[in-house]
Amino acid sequence: MPIAPSAASDELLLASRSIGPGLRQAELSVPTIHCGACVARIEVVLGRLPEVERARVNLSTKRVTVAWRGEAAPPLIATLSEAGFDAHLQDIAVEEKDGVLGELVRALAVAGFASGNIMMLSIAVWSGADPASRAIFHWLSAAIALPSLAYCGRIFFRSAWQAIRHGRTNMDVPISIGVLLAFGLSFYDTIHHGRHAYFDASISLLFFLLIGRTLDHLMRERARTAVKGLARLAPRGATVLQPDGSRRYLPVAEIVPGTIILLAAGERVPVDARVLAGRSELDASLATGESLPRPVEAGAPLLAGTLNLTGELTIMATATARESFLAGMTRMMEVVEAGRSAYRRIADRAARLYAPVVHLTALLTFAGWLVATADPHLALTVAIAVLIITCPCALGLAVPMVQAVAAQRLFHGGIMVKDGSALERLAEANHVVLDKTGTLTKGAPRLIDDGATPLDALTVAASMASGSRHPYSQAIAAAGRSRNAPVVVLESLAESPGDGLEARLDGRLYRLGRPDWALSDGSRRAGVVLSRDGALVALFRFEDELRPAAREAIAALARRGIPVEILSGDHDEPVARLAAALDVPWRAAVTPAGKVEHIAALAAAGRKVLMVGDGLNDAPALTAAHVSMAPASAADVGRNAADLVFLRDSLLAVPAAIDTARQASQLIRQNLVLAVGYNALAVPIAILGQVTPLVAAIAMSISSVAVIGNALRLRAPASGKAELSSKSGRLTSMRPVAGTVR
Repeated sequence: MPIAPSAASDELLLASRSIGPGLRQAELSVPTIHCGACVARIEVVLGRLPEVERARVNLSTKRVTVAWRGEAAPPLIATLSEAGFDAHLQDIAVEEKDGVLGELVRALAVAGFASGNIMMLSIAVWSGADPASRAIFHWLSAAIALPSLAYCGRIFFRSAWQAIRHGRTNMDVPISIGVLLAFGLSFYDTIHHGRHAYFDASISLLFFLLIGRTLDHLMRERARTAVKGLARLAPRGATVLQPDGSRRYLPVAEIVPGTIILLAAGERVPVDARVLAGRSELDASLATGESLPRPVEAGAPLLAGTLNLTGELTIMATATARESFLAGMTRMMEVVEAGRSAYRRIADRAARLYAPVVHLTALLTFAGWLVATADPHLALTVAIAVLIITCPCALGLAVPMVQAVAAQRLFHGGIMVKDGSALERLAEANHVVLDKTGTLTKGAPRLIDDGATPLDALTVAASMASGSRHPYSQAIAAAGRSRNAPVVVLESLAESPGDGLEARLDGRLYRLGRPDWALSDGSRRAGVVLSRDGALVALFRFEDELRPAAREAIAALARRGIPVEILSGDHDEPVARLAAALDVPWRAAVTPAGKVEHIAALAAAGRKVLMVGDGLNDAPALTAAHVSMAPASAADVGRNAADLVFLRDSLLAVPAAIDTARQASQLIRQNLVLAVGYNALAVPIAILGQVTPLVAAIAMSISSVAVIGNALRLRAPASGKAELSSKSGRLTSMRPVAGTVR
């Protein structure tokens, strides 16, 4: 049942948020968006509303962001409905099942089966079958083609009808006309015992068109997962402390600044807040990119989406969910992702010109032949041939086919492509920005054990650390196991969040953790100490190993003329040390928004940035960059935000992917030349009446096969293969230093 306009406007107003004086913004889900023509149409019709300041369509997430002036909401949903688009309000975290892909795959299978069978029946006709046999074969072909046309063609017919019903056109209109006319004329000739029928032309046409549409949909759909992955970090609610001392669970949307929240260990911070009471450790990798827990206590600020690890906290909300840090990151990702469709919009603009040009050409061809011959059947046959031979199958396959082959080649090399247009952008990359922790380095501290630490001290420390999940504790426990240190039974082992571990052994108090906490003199040192009754027993130092072939990857990029820099949220000292070891420029203590700003500045200077990062805090930068990569060890959101994910440890995946993308770019250009050249040669011949609809379908198929064959020439660059295999199993470590290189 449709929602009344007033009710829809009231709901829209409630779902909107203020973004400035008198300016409000809301997001709508429009699941029927499927091409650049849809994007242009939506932005135009919404832009005509007097209250609307701007409307931006995100093709990947199928969402529309609209900003308007005034207290009343404009009739956005009604306007989109009149334009032929169903729109509704929807929480960003709601998952939508992708039914379109299943429909495309089923239609493709049916079209392939039907076209193959009709082609086999046509062979007998082409071979000179007698009239009776020819009639039987034509009727059998019609029996196969009719249900196949209805089932497979509805994808194009539905889109074409929606466009025509609302006074516009798209690529599916001439496709639908050509297919239906070819079938209709063939059925007419079958009834009247005509010599020719073109059922094979109509179904084969659908088969090749569905190949291109399925590949294109797969690539587009993968880009939508980034924002969904980030939204999963947002809690649905929190336990709130009421003024009377009672506890109540509230949805996160109802939490306002000043609300007192009880945050248990293992829960994520629902909104930006400040700690009122309690001590704990926080996984703040969403904001800083660093995997080491951060100690927090009363007065410490908390960011939405960060994870409380060890202790219970009492916190006070300082912002609503819509204004929180996590919501801001989500909006950043949506805004920059909306600009990704520039490459596809160029092709979509050409497609919008294609439909009227083809209509006019076919109509003029029909009129010209009708005047010249006074034979409506012949004139219609030639016009159908023009419609079929100008079908953009080869043009539609030129890009997605190369992208699919390149994605397969890269996957075999341990690199997964998540967005087809990423290959085009990767080929243009001329500047690489690398995150540090988890990207250049492995992201896990390792104890520097040179044998100087007494075994008895390591035994006690490893026994204490074995029960903790802290990265330093795990590194100490691993070192104890490697030296076969025995396990000792400790008394009253306890963990102090943010400080360390303490236990008693033989009546002595042992502490393992921060020097200023473990030592009675409160001295500050680099690393972790083991103390006994406040006196130093052992000092443990850590390092973070470089990712395999990091130096070789940077050298390979330099040989290709691509500069590299490090952009990290970590402190100056460890970033500077790593940058000096690799001889690359660096920036440290950079926030997620700062990374986006730096990438925008590079883009303004004409640089095409490839961002390589792994952390939750890198997600907006990965999305903002011209193209992005992440290791398989990255956080879920980082992997979802990146265009490519390398599955192996070696950083040589970066130059290897660039080489493959550049080769793919060359093949795409060749395919476009083949497709355009085919149309330039074939269309005049069809207009002159030198081809039948069947020959037109065969010519169209040959052009499509030529494009596919050219795409299959793609091979991973030899240099990339060599580099990927070179030293792939060897780890390159930095020199031991005090503390951790993060």
